[in-house]
Amino acid sequence: MNAILLLLGGVGFQEILLIGLFVLVFFGARKIPEFMKGLGKGVREFKDAVSDVKKEVEDAGRIEERK
Repeated sequence: MNAILLLLGGVGFQEILLIGLFVLVFFGARKIPEFMKGLGKGVREFKDAVSDVKKEVEDAGRIEERK
């Protein structure tokens, strides 16, 4: 969550509200749940990939320590 806050920087409530209204107008109320579902799946896949990379790096470090 902290990484998301750092990425957004100085985006305040008004900017987020404006983006939300733009999305509502542009996509329509029926498409927003589908969009958010896809976004959630993408974030989940990204987290899984990061976790896999961390695990591989840790495993490689353990192998190097044994040598």
